[in-house]
Amino acid sequence: MTAHAAADSVLTAAGIALLQRRVRGTLMAGQVLAGLGMGSTLSLGALLAAEVSGTPALSGMAATMATLGAALAAVPLARLAARAGRAPALATGAAVAATGGMLAIVSAGIGAFWLLLVALAAIGVGTAVNLQSRFAAADLAADATRGRDLSLVVWATTIGAVSGPNLIGPGETLGSWLGLPALSGAFVFTAVAQLSAAVLYVLLLRPDPLRVAARWEVQRADEAARASGSTASPTIATGDAGGVRLAFVAIALSHATMVAVMAMTPVHLVDHGASLVIVGFTISLHIAGMYALAPVFGILSDRIGRWATILIGQVLLVASLLSTALGSESEAWVVVGLILLGLGWSAATVAGSALLTESAPPARRTILQGRSDLVMSASGAAAGAASGLVLTAIGYSGLSFAVLGLVAVVAVLLMLTPRAGARPPAGTLDSR
Repeated sequence: MTAHAAADSVLTAAGIALLQRRVRGTLMAGQVLAGLGMGSTLSLGALLAAEVSGTPALSGMAATMATLGAALAAVPLARLAARAGRAPALATGAAVAATGGMLAIVSAGIGAFWLLLVALAAIGVGTAVNLQSRFAAADLAADATRGRDLSLVVWATTIGAVSGPNLIGPGETLGSWLGLPALSGAFVFTAVAQLSAAVLYVLLLRPDPLRVAARWEVQRADEAARASGSTASPTIATGDAGGVRLAFVAIALSHATMVAVMAMTPVHLVDHGASLVIVGFTISLHIAGMYALAPVFGILSDRIGRWATILIGQVLLVASLLSTALGSESEAWVVVGLILLGLGWSAATVAGSALLTESAPPARRTILQGRSDLVMSASGAAAGAASGLVLTAIGYSGLSFAVLGLVAVVAVLLMLTPRAGARPPAGTLDSR
């Protein structure tokens, strides 16, 4: 069966709904695999960078290169999706990340720091795949459940993010058994998990959801034209520029807010005498806040609208920043602040992603999604780099107060963006 024939065979409301359930399940499984592969190796990246380079001063390059890899891959993967479909794009990105895992092992073996940097950037491409997966979940989603479907894929990241770091020990045991260099065994899990995800995408994302969505959209427009008795060619929605702008800014600045505070919290806690156990516990709760309640915010964005849910996210971010600023000397208040920080990020990212998907013109939707991911990753990288300087200059409380400015920008844009685009519109797919 050809790709077009396979797509045509599901172009009914029931067929679309059935395919969407399979797509959503496949994407969630891929997120779990990716998380398992990346959770351990990104934790080890800084240690391996210090080991291979011979100086702790370069350990921060691990996170930098991984973030850079995600940012650089965002638009190319989106263009590949627009040209060939979601499956080839996601599978290619996962394969690049798998290659990065293998290159990391080689770099550790030969002591090549430059190769390790390339490997970490390639592994970072897996993050771009994770981000694109949430948009893939929205390709065929009904208007009434787009936020929920997207958020379930985001939620699946929780499993890998929490379980991945626990593979560090088994990875070292496996590496020793295989005769691999120290600190490189866990990268075997990266290669295997990402390669498995690539195979999963190729085999199960068929027919391709993005291609089916495009044909379904044309069919719906044609049916609407016939029902109205129009003889003109069917037209497709041109999009909502205000919604696109709000989504871009809300996603990018909420991410920058989260990264700026999260990146400096371990430094602040250790400087004030907290144990590594407390630091680990705080970051774990923060990650849980980011992902575990994503479906709640997805359902909220479907029921009360994207605009209102983004606003909820900003309120949570303000509460977080006030908690960390005013309670910076209290470990308990910092923990509360980090949990709220994750929740605010989750609300803004889920609702913003749904808003972008339904506001972008169909012909440019995939490219705009890729650009949003690029801006999101770049904003996070810039915020992470700047946060250290701000912390040194005005302290942790000062950093929290300063970052309130980013939230204020989103809040102002919310006020300037008409609420008409806040609720899910009668969009490109039948609400079924």
